Amino acid sequence: MTPDAAIVLTAAFAAGLVARVLRLPPLLGFLAAGFALAGADAVGSGADLGRPPVIDLLADLGVTLLLFAVGLHLDVRRLLRREVWLTTGVHSLLMVGIGVGFLTALSALGVAEASGLDLRALALIALALSFSSTVFVVKVLDERNESRSRYGQIAIGVLVVQDVFAVVFVAVSHGSPPSPWAFGLLLLIPARRVIVALWERAGRAELQVLFGVLMAFVPGYALFDALGLKGDLGALAMGMLLAGAARSDDLAKSIFGVKELLLVAFFLSIGLHGVPDLQQVLTAALLLLLLPVQTLAYVVLLSMLRMRRRTAVLTALVLANSSEFALVVMATAQDAGLVTERWVTTTAVTVALSFVLSSAVNARAEQISDAIERRWPDPDPESLDEAERPIPLHDVDALVLGMGRVGSAAHRRLTERGLRVLGIEHDEERVARLRARGVEVVLADATDSSLWRRLVAVRTLRTVVLAMPFHEANLATIEVVRARSFTGTVAAVARYDDEVTELHANGADTVLHVYSGSGVALADAALGGSDEPPAP
Repeated sequence: MTPDAAIVLTAAFAAGLVARVLRLPPLLGFLAAGFALAGADAVGSGADLGRPPVIDLLADLGVTLLLFAVGLHLDVRRLLRREVWLTTGVHSLLMVGIGVGFLTALSALGVAEASGLDLRALALIALALSFSSTVFVVKVLDERNESRSRYGQIAIGVLVVQDVFAVVFVAVSHGSPPSPWAFGLLLLIPARRVIVALWERAGRAELQVLFGVLMAFVPGYALFDALGLKGDLGALAMGMLLAGAARSDDLAKSIFGVKELLLVAFFLSIGLHGVPDLQQVLTAALLLLLLPVQTLAYVVLLSMLRMRRRTAVLTALVLANSSEFALVVMATAQDAGLVTERWVTTTAVTVALSFVLSSAVNARAEQISDAIERRWPDPDPESLDEAERPIPLHDVDALVLGMGRVGSAAHRRLTERGLRVLGIEHDEERVARLRARGVEVVLADATDSSLWRRLVAVRTLRTVVLAMPFHEANLATIEVVRARSFTGTVAAVARYDDEVTELHANGADTVLHVYSGSGVALADAALGGSDEPPAP
């Protein structure tokens, strides 16, 4: 290891530790370490640290793996919902207009950085600042365990659409559209069956990690990049292609540690763009005034699309930051002679400060959303989107979360034994089929912590059955259920012995091996094997 590498590692760990002691996200420490390293002329050996190329390489690897992991949890159908594509499109147009006006005002007020820019440069800067950081948002959602929540899925969908905008921008700015061969990428869809078959042969150990890295970087990043598309978008697309497979959660869990380590380099790289002078810091601070406007625009747009205030506010708050893609836009604009090199550093400071501000705000996101909900209550529940309406539990004895094969059988068994049962399922097509057969089921995501705020609780509810096929989903739901002070019986399914142990440790009363039982057995286990339903 070179002395420079040792210095970078030590600085990153020390700054991250200080941030943790101060109860701040470690990523803020990594950002600070990057700025400190950028300002160091010589340390120890007297070598100029500058901007070590390996940092950029590791940062790119970390972002690619992060987007691949995001794709593993993403339902592509959510991107087609209007609260995703319509919100993103309108919001981008609105913020570009506001941003151009704001920068023009700064120029008129004598801010040097904003002076001398033509309309095209102003529009590019405004577009760059309108985007939110995929890396930051996903890390916040992962830390809250809410990447599957309603607002988390909307936020990720917005980020994906913004990435699509980024592909268009990069293609136009370089004057080279994607290769005509890019249409051949559609062949990856029928190839999925072969890919999953190879995946099954890889096992659950180190080969699975290597498989995930291979998929993210070869058919993902490298293939898309070779065909003129954004490589990071390719990694995301490969993750989405493999989403829903039986072992997608296992794969995401396997690459988690590698991804987190590499992302340290990403946050370091933001700070390593250079040490700003006072004028650049002041300009960056002024640009942060666009964040409240950006946040309010998201809240208004999502509310107009019949989202609950809580969903709109949480989505807006997690998106209230600037994107690392802004640095790409500035570099491209600099190459085209539209802006000076100073704008790259100014933008890097803006992104870093937005992370600091967003971290502070999102640490109190629940309290902020509660306060806004009290002052600005939701309209008539019937006017909200179906997935946002309150779920009445009038005279319900049991909830079955996950209405697949096992869940449907458990629902039927509990009903046969005289209980009043309600199923909860996130798959719209499955909900429609079950309702057509007369099954009591509502459309909702059981892993969404805000779901339990929508449930109108009654004293008769005594049993919750977790029949979702993914261990992480069942585990997350148990934590949410117990956090809501539910004292009844919680029964769950598991595939492996270690999952059984973990579910019991986190509050499950009964856990059934999915390979050794059925939904009927799960329902009987939930009732303790008795022939009579629990007494009200």
